[in-house]
Amino acid sequence: MKKILNEELRIVNIGLESFSEALAEKNVGHVQVDWRPPFSVAESAQRALAAGLAARRKANARAVAKILAAQPVLLGLKPAAAAIPGMKKNMILHAGPPVLWKNMCGPMLGGVIGAILYEGWAKTPAAARKLAAAGEIEFSPCHGHQTVGPMAGIVSPSMPVFLVKNETAGNMAFCTMNEGLGKVLRYGAFDPEVIQRLRWLGKILAPSLDEALRLNGPLDLKMIIAQALHMGDELHNRNRAATSLLYRALAPAVIRSAATPETAAAILQFINGNDHFFLNLSMAASKASLDAARAIDNSSLVVAMARNGREFGIQLAGTGDEWFCGPAPVPDALFFPGFSKADANPDIGDSAITETNGLGGFAIAAAPAIVQFVGGSSADASRTTRKMYEITVAENNVYRIPYLDFRGTPTGIDVVKVIDSGILPFIDTGVAHKKAGLGQVGAGVLSAPAEPFLKAYAALAARCNPKEKKR
Repeated sequence: MKKILNEELRIVNIGLESFSEALAEKNVGHVQVDWRPPFSVAESAQRALAAGLAARRKANARAVAKILAAQPVLLGLKPAAAAIPGMKKNMILHAGPPVLWKNMCGPMLGGVIGAILYEGWAKTPAAARKLAAAGEIEFSPCHGHQTVGPMAGIVSPSMPVFLVKNETAGNMAFCTMNEGLGKVLRYGAFDPEVIQRLRWLGKILAPSLDEALRLNGPLDLKMIIAQALHMGDELHNRNRAATSLLYRALAPAVIRSAATPETAAAILQFINGNDHFFLNLSMAASKASLDAARAIDNSSLVVAMARNGREFGIQLAGTGDEWFCGPAPVPDALFFPGFSKADANPDIGDSAITETNGLGGFAIAAAPAIVQFVGGSSADASRTTRKMYEITVAENNVYRIPYLDFRGTPTGIDVVKVIDSGILPFIDTGVAHKKAGLGQVGAGVLSAPAEPFLKAYAALAARCNPKEKKR
């Protein structure tokens, strides 16, 4: 005690940072502890999950082993109707949990109008709206068809999709090609230039890339992702390195496969001019990896996080295909000139599949440039990734972060750890204008909402103890 009294005392502050800020203003030495209380849940649910701890640990170990063992490779491209299980001639897939046409947000509504125009089912946006409202088109979530879609996530029967296979488990995943930034279908734009670009993607780019992949052979996406993490990407909001690696791998085959030298030049110029071209492949690779961990009883691991522009939903390995949803938040973002948060639609898209797989916001320490979107620093990026280790069950054995001394990315979100720690998944995201037809207005970050995780926690507890369902 005497020794302590003779040393300089320092203040430790837990919780509210405003106390630390006041001490800092007076130059008083202190330590701020980043802590928050766990979420409030029913004691009976806690008891049910505690009783099943051994089974849950075993199930989670099995689930995360399947995720880590996944070997996603790119095989080629095909029209969605020929590739995607359950795809119908009158069906349009969308991002996030299920949503009816009448409840779709602006960007998703705009994406549907664009898809109808692209398919030739209607000639004007007004006619497309009328057709969609008439109930003749079937809408279904991408995730229900082994598919993921960025932002509005719109996939119609004629659109070409990447074919990604998890060679370890044998399951497939699908995703459309990335159109670039600004006024594009995935952000809800449907101008003639948007439809014209989609038709070029379908008629020129997709068949040439498919042939290039046939000449080149399957492309190892896991190795590209691992290398890109070493080169400053986090594989969600920043895909510059991964796109460059893909370009280098396929350029010789594209030159050989394209119909003319001018076509080859146009294809390579398009990929070179679109730093996000690899994003859709990062998503499909993550989907193929995580789907291998589905249908494992007692597992509390999250296998999907997705948003439809109104609701944020998650699915667990141990609760089947059930969605657990809550209102989607509006991201904090860097907005394009002339736009502000007032223009932004609530968070939207299946792209949070990358965070679910330990990339994106979970790997943001590999890409500190991303936090500059919201005025953050490299230290903020490092702290964020370190915090994600507290809600995951493993570290990736291939995806590693140089800035963290090549530590593996935090992998396998455990809904029980989320609730017990009060820490929510951190997500990078793009921002769409809330009105249909206006496209992208910015990009930023956000924390997932708590409600889906609380509902998933309760549902898992109910499976452990059926009496929970009656409460």
